[in-house]
Amino acid sequence: MSRFFEELSTQRWDDHRYYHHSRINQSLHLLSAVSFVCAYALLFKDPALAALLAWLVSMTSRQAGHFFFEPKGYDLVNQATHAHKEDIKVGYNLRRKVVLMAIWVAAPLLLLLDPALRGAPWQDWAHATGWLWLAVGVGGLLFRTVHLFFIKDVQAGLVWMTKILTDPFHDIMLYYKAPMALLRGELIEPRQYHG
Repeated sequence: MSRFFEELSTQRWDDHRYYHHSRINQSLHLLSAVSFVCAYALLFKDPALAALLAWLVSMTSRQAGHFFFEPKGYDLVNQATHAHKEDIKVGYNLRRKVVLMAIWVAAPLLLLLDPALRGAPWQDWAHATGWLWLAVGVGGLLFRTVHLFFIKDVQAGLVWMTKILTDPFHDIMLYYKAPMALLRGELIEPRQYHG
C-alpha cells in the first residue's frame, strides 16, 4: 500500500510542477475544484445536474487554465521542453484533452439524432445532456485508467484514477492562495531553478 501512496504523491507532484506554473491557471483550478466538490455532493441528489456543473464550470475553467494560461515554452525550473512534458504525461495531455473535449461538445448532438435518448420532451434537453455528459466523464475516466493498465501497469492506472477523483480536494489545499498572489501581480509562481 505504501507504493500506491508514493506513486500518488509522485503523480501529484509531477502534475503540479509541470503543469501549474501560472497563477491564473492555479486560480482557475481553485474555481474548478470548488465546483467539482459541489458537483460531487450534488451527485447524490441529481446526477445530471452534477454533470452539467462539472462540465460547464469545473472542466471548462480547469482546461482553459491549461490551454490558454500555462506557459508552453522551455521549462527552466524542471529543465524540460513542453513536448517532453506532454510525452511523459500520465493522464490526459493536451492532445488527448482535445479529443475528450470534442466528445463532450459533440455528445448533445446525439439527442438531435435520436430524440428517444431524451426520454422526455424538449424542455428536458439540459437534463438529458447532463446524463450524457456524466457518461462521457465516467467513460473518459475508465478509458484512461484501463489504458494505463496496458501501457504502464494496473497500479499506475488505479493511482491515476484516485488522483483524478481526489484532485478537487487536493487542488483546494494547493491553490487557495493563488487568487491573492494573482491580485498582487504575480502571474507565475516563483520557483527555484536548480541548474
